[in-house]
Amino acid sequence: MTTQIDPVTTEIIRNAFISIAQDMNATLIRSAYSPIIYEGKDCSVALLDNHGNVLGQSLGLPLFLGNLQVCVQLTAELYGWDHFRPGDVFLMNDSYMTGTHLNDITVFAPIYWHDKLVGFSASRAHWLDVGAKDAGGPMDSSEIYQEGMRWSPTRIYENDKPREDIIELLRRNGRFAFLAIGDMNAQVAAGRTGEARYRGILDRFGYDTVMAARDEIFRQSEQLEREAVQAIPDGVYHAEGYIDNDGLGSQPVPVKMTVTVSGGAMEIDLDGSSPQTRGPVNCGFAQTISAARVAFKLLVNPSRSVDGGTFKTLTIKAPEGSIFRAQEPAACQWYFTPLGLLIDLFVTAMTPAMPEKVAAAHYGDSMVIFLAGVDPRSSLPFLAVEPTPGGWGAYHNGDGQDALINNVNGAFKDLPIEVYESKFPVMIHNYHIRTDSGGAGEFRGGCGLVREYTLGPDGYLSLWFDRSITPAWGLYGGGSGQGPDVQVQVPEQDELHLLKVNVKPIPAGTVVRTHTGGGGGYGNPYMRDPERVRLDVLDGYVSREAAQSQYGVVLTDDFKVDEAATHQLRAQ
Repeated sequence: MTTQIDPVTTEIIRNAFISIAQDMNATLIRSAYSPIIYEGKDCSVALLDNHGNVLGQSLGLPLFLGNLQVCVQLTAELYGWDHFRPGDVFLMNDSYMTGTHLNDITVFAPIYWHDKLVGFSASRAHWLDVGAKDAGGPMDSSEIYQEGMRWSPTRIYENDKPREDIIELLRRNGRFAFLAIGDMNAQVAAGRTGEARYRGILDRFGYDTVMAARDEIFRQSEQLEREAVQAIPDGVYHAEGYIDNDGLGSQPVPVKMTVTVSGGAMEIDLDGSSPQTRGPVNCGFAQTISAARVAFKLLVNPSRSVDGGTFKTLTIKAPEGSIFRAQEPAACQWYFTPLGLLIDLFVTAMTPAMPEKVAAAHYGDSMVIFLAGVDPRSSLPFLAVEPTPGGWGAYHNGDGQDALINNVNGAFKDLPIEVYESKFPVMIHNYHIRTDSGGAGEFRGGCGLVREYTLGPDGYLSLWFDRSITPAWGLYGGGSGQGPDVQVQVPEQDELHLLKVNVKPIPAGTVVRTHTGGGGGYGNPYMRDPERVRLDVLDGYVSREAAQSQYGVVLTDDFKVDEAATHQLRAQ
């Protein structure tokens, strides 16, 4: 007999699922040992049902959208659903299973209620080091074996007790073992939080009612999504672009996409994209699915939370052995670079069909900087890792966001200057908007940032900056944003301009200035209100020279709009 469920109870339980995931995420962040998690928030959590479908997922990295369920389901495919037992906790990071790089550690545990498997708690967090050939992970790996420990689903807790032999193996295979085990324990704690909260919901409402609510939530999500896709004109849509290179060669790496909309269904096909490369820009198919879901969600019901009924209308295809469906031994350390481009390309491909919902491209890549060495204050090794925000694309009635993290990273944050300088022997002397980096348009692209680091002791620099060949493009006559640049000033030497480098030795006093890209503009720049251009100049987003050359706006010496000169220039 099917349990009937009313709308009010359904909404209470739906929001309870989301709240459980948020509680899990708070536990993980508050308990973590590494700044990249507790400050940067490079993590994601989910509450899953007994089949691994998403009940609730917290704010976190969008790139992991729906990916945690894949980890549970793959484990069940390998070993069977009866492999799980009360008190188990599993750990995995295999790039060809989880899709991401080996630093992203997934920890999940089955949840039992009255001796019945009712769901799973799952989290993923970036561990600072997993034993790669270079601290934190290499920028120049050519096979996955150089990138660190590789774990298939492995039981790390049994009968609610840690397996000390496995945990000792984890401890011995990372450069920052204390942090790694601390972060692992934080993920286990997040899972325990999810378990306790979910059992509380079951105690309150009963299993049948909760499952009936789950089924109704899934049904609603699928119906709303199908209706939204049906509203998109049927057709075949295309887009393509390039990432700069694979980190080892100089050739651009193509990303091609065909989107087919037919009735209430959509297919994203990545045929024509690059075969897997020698350098580390490949990823497992599970992560390609997640990135395609992020792209889809940007345009289709973006305000509704994700659950097991979401993405039923979406099919993703990628050629076997391509950068989006890599096979062993492909290197995967910087897997997310083509995925960020994939998301921008999807939005651009859908421009003819959804002109009022799309935006110009954003700056695109995570723009990662590593600074490493030995901290003279403690005589201990340090590794500072952070992404850098940039500019997002403008849209049909608004400017792009300035200084925002890229689309694959969502809630990820760069470190506050006070935290950075207290944790690492590095000073940050400048952090400001990069003037003129946003693409010109009736609506301006968002601006990137300049962040300046001065290294205290001798150390090492690693960089992964991309999207200089295909910087953020504009739409409907809008200009492209500026691409990235990194200036490295070694004392008493000529300034270097770099985008990618692996563990480059740099002496004390070296200054590194990162310049992230801006977003694309939207519409004809000469249609922008001159007063808005004037305010952009006063705020430092646009230079006086660019106001005249790109927007046709002439400013007087006291920064007022010269209306006659502006009218004449625009008329030309």
